[in-house]
Amino acid sequence: MCRNIKMLFNFDPPVTDSEVHAASLQFVRKISGINKPSKVNEAPFLAAIDAIAGISTEFLHSLETNAPPKNREAEAAKLKARSVKRFGS
Repeated sequence: MCRNIKMLFNFDPPVTDSEVHAASLQFVRKISGINKPSKVNEAPFLAAIDAIAGISTEFLHSLETNAPPKNREAEAAKLKARSVKRFGS
């Protein structure tokens, strides 16, 4: 959907509130088509971000897996290599 929304489940160290908030912000921006809301839309925009962040946090904490946690640095390196292969340096 949006390249800026990253996978947040099953990492070591676990996901932070700021990462969930950033993903929620990107989601709200994507579905609304608004990057920076007007004053009249600011309250519902921020409320949507908070609601989605809360639901996302609850969802992520409820998930279970038998797979070992992924290393953040290793996953970031894989994504960077894939991006370089796809788009060049």
